[in-house]
Amino acid sequence: MAKKIPFNVVFASDEDVNFPASELNNHGPTVHGWRSAPNGSLTSHDIILRFQQPAKIYRIQLLAHQYLIPEKVELWLHYSPKSLPSTPSSQYFDFLGFVALADNANTNYKSRELQSVTVCPRRGTHLKLRLIGVQGNDYNDTGQISLLAVNVLGEDLDVGPNNGNGEEHLSNEAPPLDTATGELALASICDDLLFSMYVEESIVQTIRELEQRKILAVNSERFEYARKLKLCMTALRTAGERLGRYALAKRQAVQQEDFTTARLRKEQIEMYRAAVLRQLQVHQLLEPQGVTLSSNDQSCEIYAGGKPSLPSAPSLQDVAQALAEATFSPKSMTSLSLEDKSSTDGSQPGNDNTVTTPAPAPAPTPAPTSLQATPTPTLGGWRKSHDELPQSPRLPSRHSSPMSSRQGSLRRRNKSVPRNSYEDYEERAIPTLRHSNTNEFLRECQGNALLEADPNRGRSRLNDRERRQAALPILVFGNELVEQFYSRQFQDREDGLMRLRNFLKEHDLLEPSSNEHAASPNKVARSAALLLHRAVRDAVYSVFSQATETVRMLFLEYVPGRVSPNEVARCVDRLLPELLAKSGDPSARLHTLAQHTILSIAACPEVAEQHLVAPALSRSVGSGTHQRLAMSRLQMLEQLVHTQGISTDKHSGLTCRALSECGCSGIHHPAEPVRKVAERILLLVYKVNPRLVRKQLPPDDDITRRNLLYRQLFTEFDKLDLDRKQELLEASKYGGGHSSGDAATPPADKASTSSDASRLMNSRSGHSLGPMASSSNGYASCNGKQQYNEQLKRSMLSVSNSRKGSASNSESTEDNTPKIRCLFCDWSCAGSDATQLDRHYWKACPFLTKCPQCSQVLEVAALNYHLTTECDAKESYVVCVRCTESVHKQLYELHQMEDYCRELKTGAARCPLCHDDVHLPQDGGWKLHLLSAGGCPGNIRKRNLKKSN
Repeated sequence: MAKKIPFNVVFASDEDVNFPASELNNHGPTVHGWRSAPNGSLTSHDIILRFQQPAKIYRIQLLAHQYLIPEKVELWLHYSPKSLPSTPSSQYFDFLGFVALADNANTNYKSRELQSVTVCPRRGTHLKLRLIGVQGNDYNDTGQISLLAVNVLGEDLDVGPNNGNGEEHLSNEAPPLDTATGELALASICDDLLFSMYVEESIVQTIRELEQRKILAVNSERFEYARKLKLCMTALRTAGERLGRYALAKRQAVQQEDFTTARLRKEQIEMYRAAVLRQLQVHQLLEPQGVTLSSNDQSCEIYAGGKPSLPSAPSLQDVAQALAEATFSPKSMTSLSLEDKSSTDGSQPGNDNTVTTPAPAPAPTPAPTSLQATPTPTLGGWRKSHDELPQSPRLPSRHSSPMSSRQGSLRRRNKSVPRNSYEDYEERAIPTLRHSNTNEFLRECQGNALLEADPNRGRSRLNDRERRQAALPILVFGNELVEQFYSRQFQDREDGLMRLRNFLKEHDLLEPSSNEHAASPNKVARSAALLLHRAVRDAVYSVFSQATETVRMLFLEYVPGRVSPNEVARCVDRLLPELLAKSGDPSARLHTLAQHTILSIAACPEVAEQHLVAPALSRSVGSGTHQRLAMSRLQMLEQLVHTQGISTDKHSGLTCRALSECGCSGIHHPAEPVRKVAERILLLVYKVNPRLVRKQLPPDDDITRRNLLYRQLFTEFDKLDLDRKQELLEASKYGGGHSSGDAATPPADKASTSSDASRLMNSRSGHSLGPMASSSNGYASCNGKQQYNEQLKRSMLSVSNSRKGSASNSESTEDNTPKIRCLFCDWSCAGSDATQLDRHYWKACPFLTKCPQCSQVLEVAALNYHLTTECDAKESYVVCVRCTESVHKQLYELHQMEDYCRELKTGAARCPLCHDDVHLPQDGGWKLHLLSAGGCPGNIRKRNLKKSN
């Protein structure tokens, strides 16, 4: 397997004194690399590398500078056995090919190019690099070129008497390849230039030791131990890259003679390295002295869930505070590992006024190429810099030691003291002209003239903080458009919004395949949301109006079918709070425009599917909420109910419970307009679920109705209840085609009485009910109905015979007058006419009732069973799972919203007339319920019986 071939630079045609060629011997984040002499006259520069021992070469890696770039690099290889003396003048080099380098203008000279060239296996002892030409740019004013690092990958060559001379090509051999990736197989990941240039040196050495332990663990089949080692190496690489950036920042501080920051960086590196090694248990995984630890073969919490988490890096403020505490606490000095105490010069970080400048140091991605007899150069990949650093942070005074308080401050403490400079007084306005219209007009004309002469005069440049905030919009829309959003001139902000809308329109018309380098729709939407988040907070109405128009266009035209749901949710979360705040503005034009924009966002299909707007509007309204803000929220919520309807999804924010809770909180608001809107919301919910709304309110009694608010609300509820009952009656009368005309006919109607009486048939016993020949809706008697009537006749006949026998025996001694008695309600009449009893069963007995569908007379207790199992319209009825009543399918949902639809108590029955519970139905409960004075209030026959009596 290929490994890094160590070498030394033995010759360089020229070099810069500060950047010698010997820098190429080492790899690391703080390596300077080689540079040519400034303003040199050479057109080509040669660098000769001598390998520490003969090697077989597989790959050569070159890392170029970000702006000191040569046009091309030629590669030459020489082989000479150790027995023969070799000098640069006597060496003969074989030409391998050349590599062309890019000018790096597309990355604004902030990235480095890594060229990885794969060659046929060749023996060699010396490698010559010939750098030709200069890539001109604004940063390279001295005509220099540079090479940051060179890496040679191959295998050591055992020199023997039979190896032949160095000119023999190993044409029959092939470089070792990784079977999984097809790339060159490396003995260690640390041998790659991309790894060793950006990971701190001590971490690289630790990873090498862990790799050796992993090989031994696999050979001994300690797979859990090998898994831990692999995860540890992955985490150490991330930590090593951070430590490399810290080391680079320390080197920059030393170059600028900012020794206080350099000391803090040094302590920061030590503290973070110790924290990482301690958390990852590196010392335990290395198994010092070759002692096998059983804990390494067992799972632990750190490595249980995949890649282990790294500790948080200490900031410079934390390091300064730790150093200040260590100065006055000798016990804590040992835990800080302060190795260089002599660097402390008594100054504190809080007094350091030096500012470090960022140095670009990007990390490229390798782009291997194949180099044969005819050189075929290719460009390497690009990647952002690992060591781009912000300015050195200033430490606050609370982290400095008490010694800093002894030093004087250079700031002027009394800011109210007038300035004595003559120029300062000259710049002040004359008091008589300070508020003059003429003076204002002159200043305005002068400002307009300056802007016309230079349109970019009033537009300020972005500072570092703003540039970091708008990094993604700058990448997508360009620096000029973003500067317009951050400009102090409102005209520039308006122009920026119009340009953003034009960009979205043009991006909407372009097909994805037409521009491969265009940003994805997700990035465009995210960048637009970042800029619009700033625009909707603008205090100028014209800018806010343009911003809301752009927001509506973004969600209604650009987002649908193009942006992912997660990105849509992120955009709404960024813009919705600012628009809600604007909806509470006292100005009518502002809050009206904000409401319209929010409702437009809610109309977007992607937003409506994820329920992103309604939950924010349906939150409870507190009594301390501003009147305008509360009313705007409730008005938008009411509009959403009208447009989207009441939903059953609990995450939608438009459920009955969420709306009722919001409405109930709104009716207690001190502002009357807010209460009116809340009442309208409650009425909308009451039409769907009246039971839930009444639960949220106090009980409907006389005490509650003394309150004017509740009196008006309950009055509206009563009107809705009356309308709903009328609709139910009409639906039961005309809906489904199964309702009979007798169900809607009043019992006191004479025509109905005569028609009902004509339907009775003479029975053989004279005391039982006869089946109807046909019902009013044209349904004929079926076998089930006849069986039920026959059973009812036999039961009534047996009971009547037994009761008649006992009654005749008791009354034979008193009165021989024949009487007819009802078997259910104890009704009796003199005479022996059986038609009177049939007429009583048909019209007056409170124990019996007529089926509303087939007009069959049956017991009240058997009505629910009859409607679902025996009636002609049984397919139209279902049993309520809650109260066990038989309900028409078309009215089932409305039935479940009624107050009387409640759970049935254990051992009780449900009356189908009044919907009350009948206790002990088998032990006279039905008789007590139907015949007592305070019994069933829904039994019409009982009231008719009282009137007849």
